[in-house]
Amino acid sequence: MSILHTIILAIVEGLTEFLPISSTGHMALISAFMGIEKNEFTTLFIENIQFGTILSVIVLYWRKFFDFSKLNLYLKLIIAFIPAAILGVLFKKRIDELIGTPVFVASTMFFGGILLIFVDNWFKNPTIESEEKVSNKNAFIIGLFQVIAVVLPGISRSAATIIGGMQQKLTRKAAAEFSFFLAVPTLAGAFVKSLWDAHNETPELLTGHNLGILAIGNLIGFIVAIIAIKGFIAFLTKNGFKLFGYYRVIVGAIILGLIIFGVDLSALAK
Repeated sequence: MSILHTIILAIVEGLTEFLPISSTGHMALISAFMGIEKNEFTTLFIENIQFGTILSVIVLYWRKFFDFSKLNLYLKLIIAFIPAAILGVLFKKRIDELIGTPVFVASTMFFGGILLIFVDNWFKNPTIESEEKVSNKNAFIIGLFQVIAVVLPGISRSAATIIGGMQQKLTRKAAAEFSFFLAVPTLAGAFVKSLWDAHNETPELLTGHNLGILAIGNLIGFIVAIIAIKGFIAFLTKNGFKLFGYYRVIVGAIILGLIIFGVDLSALAK
């Protein structure tokens, strides 16, 4: 991976991690388009670059994360995190195989887009306007929705958890913010596990050069994610999911069409 590849993928990660359009899917497709070879380091990069976006949530919502008088928030996040943690460990190898498979990612992007086009019509009259009113049961069910995205890369963790929140009567804004909060333990867990596995199984990946690539990617992802989160909350509250759904359907259809007609995605970047 070159520095240019690192910068582009970091920008893509920062823009898409908290939008319901699948950051993993976009990075897999962009990687294929740029001709980046799928290997152990690129998989490690895609898993670890999410660390910067974790920090963006903590910085933006630091008052909530460091208000230790409200420890109930941590309990809810732990409860919501448990299903994905268990399934993530069980299916990690299979998930790694699916990441970077354009036909799979494009398919989940397409069908996930169809879902988003109609989702605003399904959940009306919300009653929960903040995470403080989210019960432990609500949190666990939202966590079950997150499992879908963990097992099927390209579905979008953000989309799955926000829809799960709306199904539990959260407003769009409250569902989005709880999804952001839940991203912290979820992505942090994936970050730590991937580094631990690399340390034990492929320590040669953790060279000075590679660590520098990861640091640059996380820094750029952090900055871009802060901007994306602020814009997304305002847009989602006012407009809903439909535009994101159309975007996913169009992108997914284009990629699937190229694959069906035998177009080499990496050749398009040359």
